[in-house]
Amino acid sequence: MHVVVIGAGIVGAATALELLRDGHQVTIVEPGSPGGEQAASYGNGCWLSPSSVLPVSAPGLWKKVPGYLADPLGPVTLRWRYLPKALPWLWRFLRAGSNAAKLRRTASALRPLVAGAPDLHRKLAEEAGVAELIHKTGLLYIFPSRADFEAEKLSWTIRHEQGIRWIELDADELRQREPSLARRYSFGVFVEEGGHCTDPGAYVAALVRHAAALGANIVAARATGFRISAGRLQAVETSAGPILADRAVIAAGAWSKHLAALAGDEVPLETERGYHAMITNPESAPRYPIMPSDTKTATVATANGLRIAGQVEIAGLDAAPNWRRAELLRDFALAAYPGLPRDLPADRVKVWMGHRPSTPDGLPCIGPASGCADVVHAFGHGHIGLASGAFSGRLVADIIGGKPPATDPAPYAPQRFR
Repeated sequence: MHVVVIGAGIVGAATALELLRDGHQVTIVEPGSPGGEQAASYGNGCWLSPSSVLPVSAPGLWKKVPGYLADPLGPVTLRWRYLPKALPWLWRFLRAGSNAAKLRRTASALRPLVAGAPDLHRKLAEEAGVAELIHKTGLLYIFPSRADFEAEKLSWTIRHEQGIRWIELDADELRQREPSLARRYSFGVFVEEGGHCTDPGAYVAALVRHAAALGANIVAARATGFRISAGRLQAVETSAGPILADRAVIAAGAWSKHLAALAGDEVPLETERGYHAMITNPESAPRYPIMPSDTKTATVATANGLRIAGQVEIAGLDAAPNWRRAELLRDFALAAYPGLPRDLPADRVKVWMGHRPSTPDGLPCIGPASGCADVVHAFGHGHIGLASGAFSGRLVADIIGGKPPATDPAPYAPQRFR
């Protein structure tokens, strides 16, 4: 079949490669440069985390919403002007994490998408000739004290139920692993099966180049809709003209909502805007990818510098960035690594903002569209886009090819929001 993949982020790139592996003809439609700075795949936290099985929403989170509204620099921010538009999504979001039973259901659905992520990505990277970008080093969660770890007991209990194992580190053991770390952190949890990517943008660009080398056609255009007749896909409409197709995959990240609606599904997709700060030539950097419990930021030594990524800002696709949020990430790094100079010159800090495509329940949309089964959704991966991209690509290819799926896709069906 001829399959048009809309979007060249990590999910679209992995999907294209799996479709080519199955013998399909593939066209990738992407208006920007694959792996470019416009894409969430470029600026994420670099983690390949099999332990990322919990949604952002959690029991009692609703109590913090007034504080989020009042603090424009808090870890989760809602811009007042955008609040009326975001309220329906926010209501579903708060309900999705309102109790432990819901968290467990979400974790069971997310675990197959991220289990073995470093190995799956390493395989893709080797095929694309960039194996050096994927590392299975483990992931280190750090806490000011053991009591702070115990305060997250529910989350870690659910992870353990999903087969995730870790090594607990006291202050001395943590210092041995991470001598550059500020001494206010005295407890750590090391997840050995985790890994990271040292340059996500270059990795995605390499996957798309590899797809092109295998015969994929790359069209620099924006998909605008579908030509459907008698319930069957005829063509994908684009800004460069129609592309005849037997199947289509919507993998356009935060820009997928409109296309999904045209294919028959009103999906509550929101952009959780995220930021990163990159410190070039850092005097001090962690040996392992680190996430401090008090800032919830991914800190990773990358090919281009020390990246500190995180934050959630609900403000839509069009609002201007609040660069103070990225500067705050820089300040987190300065506090966590005393070896960094306090007077970092501005030209050594690069900031970025991008759009995580997020559903309120923390699960992606993967599966045939309601209006035309020839169109398959593959978006909404939120905070786990990079980690889950390799497995999601295989799952989408199985659905299109009518093969037994790599996992039951029912939890990700876009129709669950009706």
